[in-house]
Amino acid sequence: MQIQDLPYPDPGVPDARSGPRFLWWLFRNQLGGQLKSLAWGLLHFASVSALPFCVGLAVQAVVDRSGTRLALAGGLLALACVGNALGDTFLHRAAVTNWITAAARVQQLLARKAALLGSALTRRVAAGEVVAVSTGDVEKIGWFVEAVSRFTAAALTIVLVCVGLVVYEPALGAVVAVGLPVLALAVLPLLPRATRRADVQREKAGRATELASDTVAGLRVLRGIGGEELFLDRYRRASQEVRHAAVRSARMWSLISAIQVLLPGLLLIAVVWYGVHLAREGRIGVGELVTVYSSVMILTYPLRHFEEIAMAYSFSRPSAKRAARVLSLERATDTTGSRPAGIPSGDLYDPATGLLAPTGRLTAVVCGDPDAAGRLAERLGGHPSEQGASVLLGDVPLDELPLDSARTAVLVQDKDPVLLSGTLRELLDVPASGAVGAEDALAAAQCGDVLAALVQGSLGAEDPMDARISERGRSLSGGQRQRLALARSLITDPEVLVLDEPTSAVDSHTEARIAEGVRSLRAGRTTVVFTSSPLLLDRADRIVFLDDGEVAAVGTHRDLLHTEPRYRAVVTRETDEETAAAQRDEDAPADAHRGDGVLDGAGVALDKTLDDDVLGDDDVLHRLEEIEETA
Repeated sequence: MQIQDLPYPDPGVPDARSGPRFLWWLFRNQLGGQLKSLAWGLLHFASVSALPFCVGLAVQAVVDRSGTRLALAGGLLALACVGNALGDTFLHRAAVTNWITAAARVQQLLARKAALLGSALTRRVAAGEVVAVSTGDVEKIGWFVEAVSRFTAAALTIVLVCVGLVVYEPALGAVVAVGLPVLALAVLPLLPRATRRADVQREKAGRATELASDTVAGLRVLRGIGGEELFLDRYRRASQEVRHAAVRSARMWSLISAIQVLLPGLLLIAVVWYGVHLAREGRIGVGELVTVYSSVMILTYPLRHFEEIAMAYSFSRPSAKRAARVLSLERATDTTGSRPAGIPSGDLYDPATGLLAPTGRLTAVVCGDPDAAGRLAERLGGHPSEQGASVLLGDVPLDELPLDSARTAVLVQDKDPVLLSGTLRELLDVPASGAVGAEDALAAAQCGDVLAALVQGSLGAEDPMDARISERGRSLSGGQRQRLALARSLITDPEVLVLDEPTSAVDSHTEARIAEGVRSLRAGRTTVVFTSSPLLLDRADRIVFLDDGEVAAVGTHRDLLHTEPRYRAVVTRETDEETAAAQRDEDAPADAHRGDGVLDGAGVALDKTLDDDVLGDDDVLHRLEEIEETA
């Protein structure tokens, strides 16, 4: 795989049982690139290690006054320099390629897992940790994967040089052959402590990243409640903890680096001392002494790769562990794909709660717990975050459908939809049936003022479809973002559309028009709306009230207001005391409140008026005054 060939057609199925297994799986899947890097690394290190032999041969030729051997030494030296240049150049290219392709494979795997799990991912893994894994951890994993081949080339070179020195000069070669393994293994006792400190640093950095991510995501809310400084102080403390942990980790690695410098220096002194002793006795020549001395000095270069591989593994192991944890997550139900990949139709039924959404009708679901409503919405979409009975569409369990078929049949828009940056045309360019155009969807979602705002905020954009939307739609208000997301969902025109609080940030007049627009545009299609808004509930064909995770009542909005106190408490935001008082009023004799009939009649009149048309603020106030006078 070359960089220009990215992304991978299929990144594969990772071995996510543990961090080391995941690293080994990545290495095996890049075997071709690793072998190429190993070959160029051997050429590079062998050429560098051959320089001392060439220099020693040239010095001995000068001592012996042999022009032929001096010319031979010069030719070998030139050849070693060429090999060094070629090996270093192509080793760098191969190493960078391995690094980038390994990181790209991990990123594709993480993106695929995020697409598979959807919003369930951030409920099982903190959003900050997902960000950390997909950024810094990916780089560290790629670093270790590519460093393995360079380390292997350096280790093989050291072995070859030691063998060559033993053959070339047995006395000094034996000293080097014994000393080099000691140098390579001397730092092993320090690695566990360095690894632990690196793990602590990475853990604290992950918590700081998570805190920063959460703070930025809720910055507008924090400013509203005056909690910005509080969270900033928390982040400052977390940042200082990361700094202290990084300093502790750096001290250990600096000690390892110092040992890697000190011990080769001691070996070099020992070789020189012993070599001078042998030269004075006439047992070796000057050229041989220069060769051994230069070889030991040059070998400190490949020896540095022992420190690098230890550092790369120490930093990548916790990163791989976190990546494996994310990649090991599965859907709460296993999609076997045993059924054909066709799109089923029929009533939508949830056995866990008893919720039934008849086909072709607008069903509103009222649930007092917003989190439970979000989980139920995901379950209706066929990708639940918890184990449980499968939702049925017709007679087909959604969990037995391939994920793409389930998502085509049932589209879920959660309460916090994301708008990607780009033009409005690109935002609305989604898989769709073709039956609903962009103009109709935008009109149903009441996006007229949104289009005007986009045109005004985009330079040179005369057509609203060419207006640009900033990242996550930050330049728009919450209600404007909701309406654009609703329009995008309406364009897809799925068999079943599930909307979770689609108008929570919209004013009442706009909400009433949206309710009519959605009802009209989705006529003949199954639509499920999770809401507690009376304006939406009054326009639904069927209301399902959930209490403690089960269907407690079914009916129309007005019937449930009069017959179900729990429903009325959720919709009207009554307190427990108000609910109890209302219950006592219902249980009281009919003649106990002679004015109730007048008020009830006035309330029905107001409900009918609001149902017939949308009034302005002055009209509503005037009507309320009339009702009060009548009462």
